[in-house]
Amino acid sequence: MKWFWQKNRASKLQKAYEKKMQEAMNAQRSGNIQLSAQLNQEAEEILAQIQEEKA
Repeated sequence: MKWFWQKNRASKLQKAYEKKMQEAMNAQRSGNIQLSAQLNQEAEEILAQIQEEKA
């Protein structure tokens, strides 16, 4: 039953990706374009990891 409680790595990465994208959107709305670009870059790296996991 232990496997039941363990989360899938891809789902954790998906949540992290969504959080980074939300932070990037908020940064852009507040006018901090440099932070938004940095957060988008980090989100892209997480997305690449997600695609790697699914492959």
